[in-house]
Amino acid sequence: MQVLRTRSGILTASLLSGLLLSIAWPAGGFAPLLFVALIPILLAEDVFSRNPEVYGKRFLFFAAYFSFLTFNILTTWWVKYASLFGAIAAIVCNALFMALIFIAFHKVKRKLGIGYGYFSLIVFWVAFEHVHMDWDLSWPWLTFGNGFASWVQLIQWYEFTGVLGGTIWIFVINILLYQILAGRLFDIEEYKRGKKLLLVAIILLVPITYSVIRYHTYEEKIDPVNIAVIQPNVDPYNEKFSGMSSQQQLDRILELAKSVCTDSTDYVVAPETALPDGIWEEEIGRHPQTVMLKDFLNKYSNLKWVIGLASNRFYEDSTQRSATARKFTDSPGYYDSFNTALFLDKSGNTQIHHKSKLVPGVEKMPFPAIFKHLDAFAIDLGGMSGSLGVQEVPTVFKDENGLGIAPVVCYESIYGDYLAKYIRQNASLIFIITNDGWWSDTPGYRQHLQYARLRAIESRRSIARSANTGISCFINQRGDILQATSWWQKDAIAATINANSEITLHSRTGDVLGIIAICGTIGMVIFMFVSKRK
Repeated sequence: MQVLRTRSGILTASLLSGLLLSIAWPAGGFAPLLFVALIPILLAEDVFSRNPEVYGKRFLFFAAYFSFLTFNILTTWWVKYASLFGAIAAIVCNALFMALIFIAFHKVKRKLGIGYGYFSLIVFWVAFEHVHMDWDLSWPWLTFGNGFASWVQLIQWYEFTGVLGGTIWIFVINILLYQILAGRLFDIEEYKRGKKLLLVAIILLVPITYSVIRYHTYEEKIDPVNIAVIQPNVDPYNEKFSGMSSQQQLDRILELAKSVCTDSTDYVVAPETALPDGIWEEEIGRHPQTVMLKDFLNKYSNLKWVIGLASNRFYEDSTQRSATARKFTDSPGYYDSFNTALFLDKSGNTQIHHKSKLVPGVEKMPFPAIFKHLDAFAIDLGGMSGSLGVQEVPTVFKDENGLGIAPVVCYESIYGDYLAKYIRQNASLIFIITNDGWWSDTPGYRQHLQYARLRAIESRRSIARSANTGISCFINQRGDILQATSWWQKDAIAATINANSEITLHSRTGDVLGIIAICGTIGMVIFMFVSKRK
């Protein structure tokens, strides 16, 4: 304990937490470490709290930032392959947000005692994660509940709570285990009260037991849909938007589709920006490339396309333009560019969904109404620079039989609360179209794949995942990955997956735990203010 009371001891404990969180993280991490990963930094905070004048006012913030910066660097360093500036911004800012939440907990604990303090840590953190999913600087990649994505046998109960339930689980176990440790090893009297070991066993084992039973007894209702998934493997840097024509890319997709489609195939799914040239939405039905797609459908009995493309929309009335609209450089008028998913059947019926969860600094400039003039500095990733347009409500594609398809474009698959909006509009299947080749052969594309498993469990929907580069696969309603393709290989796969029309509690309520946490945070702030006045 004496060693921990030094500055180097506190920094070492903080570093250990960052390392443990990183080692636990998907895709290859040992997730159970999440249950103990926060103990060292909780110890560091406790040591600091007992003699703050020895270390200086800002030392705890420095230690917390050091811990979370380590975590962010070791888990998301691969963003640098897309943009070094983007990686630095994401890592530095995300670690800062985490450190500030930790310091807010420390202040509550110091003012109101350990009970309110540790409760505030859980409430503040869950509120932060919820807000972090729904603002212009959104980067929920490191939501703590995501850490179990590779261990689906343990988290079948996410169908009730979503990933925020996992975050609460992690914090509660860490706090209780730390109090047991501190009470016994360091003789801290206030942590010796209560039967904490029994409580840990209950909170840890009850969800796991339920989950294991649910995993092994879950049976999908038989409602088969035959899907073909295309992985064209077009290099996003050297071919996708230069070096290989849009027509050549389409020819490759059609060739791969031909190798797996039969008269019994219902859908063929092709990846994000499979058609990269920027098609005007008024012309989608008669564009030469969509005509070729329709001609392909005519060779089969009941086939339909879900495919990604870059699209543009012209605003005839400039007063109706959006905050992201761009002005023509050589003529009057405005237009929006979109990262789009397209539904097309052989009758010529087209439906479109615009990707609306955009990557900050890549597909959009945060707070466009304020920073519109900085659009030129957005990173050119995805073939379209500057802020892209979005839509308020996600579109569910409906075929002639009324089957609902959730067309989820790339980054949107990180957002369980957003995806629940598709399910509430009667989406029975999820199609994820993505391009995961920006980050080279790193943990980035593997983490993205693992997160899709969380969406399958939360919604109990089967998933067809088409990646331009990365890993394409099918995921069943338990979160198991089926028929995964290899990295950086041209491929096409086909399978029969089951549609599901039942709605889980999480799909019905969304991330209600986040809303509760926000209310709890507001209440805690008011209580702190009132207590200070008294």
